Amino acid sequence: MAADDNEVWITGLGLVSSLGEGCEEHWQRLGAGIEVEPVLENETFSPYPVHPLVELDFTKQISGRSDLRQMGKWQKLGTYTAGMALDDAGIAGNEALLAKTNMIVAAGGGERDMDVDASLLETADKLDGGEEARNKILMNDLRPTHFLSELSNLLAGNISIVHGVIGSSRTFMGEEMAGFSAVEVAARRIGAGQGELFLVGGAFNAEREDMLLQLDVGGTLLADTYAPLWQRQSAGGGMVLGSVSAFLVLESKRHAMARGAKPYAKLSAIVSGRSKRTDNQAVSVAKQQFDDLGSDIAPGSLAYLSGACGIEAATRHELALVADLNDSGYDVALRGFGSVLGQSVEAHFPAGLVLGALAASKGRFYDPFDTSGTEQVTSNSAKQVIVTTWGPFFGEGMALVEKIS
Repeated sequence: MAADDNEVWITGLGLVSSLGEGCEEHWQRLGAGIEVEPVLENETFSPYPVHPLVELDFTKQISGRSDLRQMGKWQKLGTYTAGMALDDAGIAGNEALLAKTNMIVAAGGGERDMDVDASLLETADKLDGGEEARNKILMNDLRPTHFLSELSNLLAGNISIVHGVIGSSRTFMGEEMAGFSAVEVAARRIGAGQGELFLVGGAFNAEREDMLLQLDVGGTLLADTYAPLWQRQSAGGGMVLGSVSAFLVLESKRHAMARGAKPYAKLSAIVSGRSKRTDNQAVSVAKQQFDDLGSDIAPGSLAYLSGACGIEAATRHELALVADLNDSGYDVALRGFGSVLGQSVEAHFPAGLVLGALAASKGRFYDPFDTSGTEQVTSNSAKQVIVTTWGPFFGEGMALVEKIS
């Protein structure tokens, strides 16, 4: 087998967000050379702005009513988008291919029953009897079946049931780097000859009071007034969540060519690391990652899709990396896709990778998403695209996506 037979080709894409449904709709919004207006919901979860999900007809990918009834919104969203990627890759409905499609999913904790939670809190506040009374309410009113149906690995389970994906299955849980790890493991397995066909991705429902509460307690959200990524630093930074689901089909070059699949791009390299966000450690780690991507990155204009989350320290460190690359002779075309999609945690890196593969396939990079001056108009070439993700507190990842000539 030739060495390049195990190149990682991206042959299927699925993406939904506040901007629309499907890759072409996103390209028309982001790549058509017009200024992008982010879609925001400012009232429902005030004081926190949120990028709400576009309206979807879930029955287009999930036909069973019983399946729809038992899924939470984040599971419907992920199952729907996984079906889009399978359709796009020409795998949907092909039992032979689905039987050997491996699945690696990034998923967070399931959604809580907010009505029950609110009722419990309201009742508990009026009770005498302290912890004993509160525990009695919890034992009587909580529904274990609800929480069982919201387990993180049930997204992969529902994809398997609805779409017939029955190869190996693995779920990474709980943070932004989970989405990166899902892609990284799939790519490394393909490169090592340990699998030929993978479905990877994640889903995130931002329109959740429980999720906003958790992140508010951590002081990580931008409040009151929306601002694009690079303009948040003066206000102390912060994330603006976005409902997003992104899935990709990755396969070896040999396998894709054998079945006549048309690739969007190749995933040439992917590297990850973790560091403390002190003493510029994150910048040093990211510089090493850039070096590890390989010596084939062309000098000059560099298409750079940043997965910056908006947290002050992480964003400042990535901007320092970009400045260092510019000082090293690159003309970095920086684009922070979180400005237009929002921060989507487990789905964030897969969404960036979809946008990177789409730009590489078109041969044209995106115009600035943020017109404040940090993102400059440069050469629109997208033969090579760097896609990054930076976790809110730790975790840095970087990938190189290239056009297939």
